[in-house]
Amino acid sequence: MCKSKKSTNIINSTATSRSMASESLKSTPPPSSSSSSSSFINPPSCTNKYPSTSTNKYPSTNYSPNYPSTSKSWSFSSKTSLSNLKDSLPENPHIYDFSEISKATNNFLQKPFSSSSSSVSWRCSLRGKELILFQRKLRRQIESPELQQRLLTICRSHHSSVIKLLGATTSGNYIYLAYEYVHGANLATCLRNPQNPSYTVLSSWLSRMQIATDIANGLDYIHHCSGLNSEFVHNHIKSLSILVTEDSLNAKICHFGTAELCGEVVGKEGSSSKNFGRSNSKVMKIEGTRGYMAPEFQASGLTTQKCDVYAFGVVILELVSGEEALRYVFDEGGGVYKRISVIERAREVMAVGGGELRKWVDKRMKDSYPVEVAEKMLLLGLECVDDDPEKRPDMGLVDGRVSRLYLESKNWAEKIGLPTDFSVSMAPR
Repeated sequence: MCKSKKSTNIINSTATSRSMASESLKSTPPPSSSSSSSSFINPPSCTNKYPSTSTNKYPSTNYSPNYPSTSKSWSFSSKTSLSNLKDSLPENPHIYDFSEISKATNNFLQKPFSSSSSSVSWRCSLRGKELILFQRKLRRQIESPELQQRLLTICRSHHSSVIKLLGATTSGNYIYLAYEYVHGANLATCLRNPQNPSYTVLSSWLSRMQIATDIANGLDYIHHCSGLNSEFVHNHIKSLSILVTEDSLNAKICHFGTAELCGEVVGKEGSSSKNFGRSNSKVMKIEGTRGYMAPEFQASGLTTQKCDVYAFGVVILELVSGEEALRYVFDEGGGVYKRISVIERAREVMAVGGGELRKWVDKRMKDSYPVEVAEKMLLLGLECVDDDPEKRPDMGLVDGRVSRLYLESKNWAEKIGLPTDFSVSMAPR
C-alpha cells in the first residue's frame, strides 16, 4: 500500500468530478464549447450549491437531481458531464514533434537555462505550458511504442515533492524531456550561495528538516508507489537535482524518469518488458556524480534502489553540515590538493563524539537546533551511506524516521518559541 502522505489523491479528485458531473446535469444552460479547462476548477454553477462542513464535503446520498425529461436534453447534458470529467483527469503525456521543440527554442539558439556535461536545458513554452526542456543523449535507441509505454507509466505518477514530466520526443541520438517549470533554486545553491557563502536561505534547523522530509517522502513514492507493477530507481539524487521552491521553501525532486527514458536502465537481456522498472533487473552504463555514487554502483554499474538511499544519505549530511558532498582543498604543507568527503567527515565526527558534533553542524544556524535530533539525523545519514547495501535501510523506513525527527524538531521549535511558518526571499544579497 502506498504510504505517501503528500501524494495527489486521485480518488478524491475523481469523486469530486462525479459530484460536479451530477451538478451539471441539474444546471440549466450548459457551458459553451469555448470554455477552458480551468473553469472546471472553480465552476460558477457550483458556487454555494453544497455547503461545506467538516464531516460532509459531498452531496448526501439521498440527493435526487432533476434530470431533463427529454432524451435529447439528457444526451446533451451527458456529453457536458463527460467533458467536465475528462478535464478533471490527469493530462496524458505528450509526444512532441521535433518541429515544436525546434520552434520553442528558436532552433536551439535560445540562451540555455542550464547546462552540464550530460544535459542542456531551455525554459520555453510548448502547447501553451511553461516548462523546462532538457536535451540528453540516448544511451540506446528507443522506438516510439516503447517510449509511449514508458511515458504512460512515468507521467501517471503525481506527487507534490516530484516535479512532473509532461512529455518527450527523440531525434537522432538525443531525447528531449519536458518537465513542468517550478520557480525556485537548487538545493546546492541554497546551501552554498556562490555570491555570498556566509548567507543561506535555509538558516533555520526546521527549514532543513522540511527539505529532508519532502525529499524522503518523494523518493519513497518513486520507489514504491509511482507506477502500476513497477518500482523505479531515480539514479540522479543529489543537491543539484533538488529544487527548493521560493514561495514555501519546500523541496521537489527533479529528473524523475530520466534514467528510464534515456536508456540508462534496461532489462538484463536488453529488451523492454512490461515490468521494465523493477529494481532487481537493472543494468546500466555508469551515469552518476562523484560523491553521490554508491561503492557497488561504481564497481559494477548496477543501480538499485539502495543506490538512491546512499545518495539521499549524502544529501542528509549536506543538510546537517552545509558542506559539499566532495571537495578538494589545497594543502599548503604538502603542496597538493586534499580530497575531503562529507561522508568521511561525518564518520570522524561520530567516532570522536562529544562536542565535535556542534563544531561540524552548519554554523549559519547559530547553534539554534535540537542537538539530539541533529545527532539522530547524522546517524541516519551514516546508515544510508553504509558501504554494504544490505545494511542500508529501505526508503520507506527512512521516510518514517525523517518524518518523526521533523515532528520532534517542530515540537522543539514550539517549546522555545521559534516561528514554524515562514517565507524567505531567494533574491541575491
